[in-house]
Amino acid sequence: MSEEQPNNPLHGLTLETILTRLVDHYGWEALAERIRIRCFAVDPSVKSSLTFLRRTPWARERIEHLYLRTRFRRP
Repeated sequence: MSEEQPNNPLHGLTLETILTRLVDHYGWEALAERIRIRCFAVDPSVKSSLTFLRRTPWARERIEHLYLRTRFRRP
């Protein structure tokens, strides 16, 4: 079950890590503009967003796609 996925750029990243990095990079308001999801626009929190994203495959796909397109600044 723990097969290696060398060609998967998201391998080893949790949804929480992906979301947290996007929020740190864009902020909730800009994230809500890029991906129109109510949990990002109205009283956003990581916990409520994770609940929604885990239950909604199309929303998770959009978050993962945005993460892959984002050029994060290196610390």
